[in-house]
Amino acid sequence: MGSRFQTLANLTLPPTATVRDALQAIDQNSTGIVLVVDEHQRILDSMTDGDLRRAILGGRTLDCGLAELMDRPERQQRPRPITVTPETSPADVLSLMKRYAVQQVPVVDQQGTVLGMHTMRALVPDLDDGLEAVVMAGGFGSRLRPLTEDTPKPMLKVGDRPLLEHIIKGLRTSGIADVRVTTHYRPEVIHGHFGDGSQFGVNMDYVHEDEPLGTAGALRLLERPERTMLVMNGDILTNVDYRRMKAYHEECRALMTVAVRAHETYIPYGVIQERDGIVVGINEKPTIVHFVNAGIYMLDPRAFEYLGDNGRMDMTDLIVRLMDEGQTVASFPVTEYWLDIGHHDDYMRAQVDIQQGRV
Repeated sequence: MGSRFQTLANLTLPPTATVRDALQAIDQNSTGIVLVVDEHQRILDSMTDGDLRRAILGGRTLDCGLAELMDRPERQQRPRPITVTPETSPADVLSLMKRYAVQQVPVVDQQGTVLGMHTMRALVPDLDDGLEAVVMAGGFGSRLRPLTEDTPKPMLKVGDRPLLEHIIKGLRTSGIADVRVTTHYRPEVIHGHFGDGSQFGVNMDYVHEDEPLGTAGALRLLERPERTMLVMNGDILTNVDYRRMKAYHEECRALMTVAVRAHETYIPYGVIQERDGIVVGINEKPTIVHFVNAGIYMLDPRAFEYLGDNGRMDMTDLIVRLMDEGQTVASFPVTEYWLDIGHHDDYMRAQVDIQQGRV
């Protein structure tokens, strides 16, 4: 008996499509992958969400063509994507997924034409994503005074609801049901609004910091988790799908993955390149791209062994400690909407973005 597979729109793209097109297709098909095909819908290559984000970290832009990525020597050396036919049984598909450590297997006919896709999520719908979340909501929000005189920053309204409610909705959309919130400043405001979280579709509990311990130090108040943990600041408005971040984290086999955001700096002058006092080149009015910390982290349970016993510790301190100990810290570039609401200008921008449907 053949297996049931998904026939999906936005599953295939031509080589002329861009990284931006591919990320949008993955967002719409919800498989974590896009297939690059020829004019006969035969597979030329496959691009996972992680492949595309690593290309961005490597200097490719969102407008880079998929053909350019396919021409890279390391991709040409990769084996062709594993495929099955419509007659392949579900048990055999799952066996292939396990053998090759993949979450998706394309379905093709005898001519190699793409018909659809098997995904681990569809074949094993009750599979636990193994992800819980901690939202850091204890800050004073000093830069947003007087708005935060009586209200914790995560409880400031963005549109018609508190910022933290937007965060909880994003977690729930990513399949996260268990959420812990660390509190310090005006915790009763947060407790009173959310309670146990059931009204918002999640299970919520709270960890109170008697004194600020820092974004990493507060994790010492928790029991070491048994599964991957998402940790994020409570002042971030974003459309990130945390399932995709978790898949990336697992691909990198990292103890910690840090979400990063491209920040562009425009230099309105010609930048001189020199060697030993001799001009060897000039870069006229360049835009320099750096990746900055986006305040969202994925932690393997083993990362908790590096938190220490006491004292203030921020996530940046934990990153440095892990690197000093030779552990892998990966970076996950955020291409989705993202805004850190740290200043009044950011808060006003968030109101406009919500009103215009960007979030």
